[in-house]
Amino acid sequence: MKLTDFKALTFDCYGTLIDWETGIWNALQPLLSAGQLKLSREEALNLFARFETEQERETPSLRYSTLLAVVHARLARSWDVRCHTDIHDRFGASIPDWPAFPDSAEALAYLKRHYKLVILSNVDRASFATSNKKLGVTFDAVYTAEDVGAYKPDARNFAHLVEHLDTDLGIGKPQILHTAQSLHHDHVPAERAGLARAWIDRRFGQSGGGATIIPENRPKVDFHFKSMAELAEAHRKATA
Repeated sequence: MKLTDFKALTFDCYGTLIDWETGIWNALQPLLSAGQLKLSREEALNLFARFETEQERETPSLRYSTLLAVVHARLARSWDVRCHTDIHDRFGASIPDWPAFPDSAEALAYLKRHYKLVILSNVDRASFATSNKKLGVTFDAVYTAEDVGAYKPDARNFAHLVEHLDTDLGIGKPQILHTAQSLHHDHVPAERAGLARAWIDRRFGQSGGGATIIPENRPKVDFHFKSMAELAEAHRKATA
């Protein structure tokens, strides 16, 4: 299997292209300050991961910005922090402030010359539009949890992706390389869907799962890169 075998790269956005862990950590600071909490970044992200996963299962049709506000309220209760409800809404509205990884825009600009680029994200369309401005490319298709009515790793997301890439862009399953950081949200269900997979291992060298829970059974991947820049460089070498 070679990188040149594919016509489309389908991306998770948050954690892969957008540095959502930094964004989440920064957006949690008002709550941590209100509670005078001395939690480490990893402790806070780990609990966020658990509550976010549970909330996505419980309310699959809830818009992501609203779901984030609900998760924030759960964190406040868990940490026994009393605060005004608007602080939860501000956390839910923080996605536009989450930074892109420094290599995302340049790598996407290069890859755009060789592939169709597609987003499959656990987010709402309005929130993604704000992040897209940081990524510097026009994606050929954008599919979100808001469109599907469920959050990854629900299999409906990948069924939606495969169906619409075929009907919208004429690209079949063997021509798709799903490219993502999260083993839980993306690689487990993408493997079950029969898609080829490239792991962008943004947490390489770090222990734990950060803002993403760790799956019980680690899925196999077809390609493993530590960054988007590494993926782009591998493609350059493959086509040299």
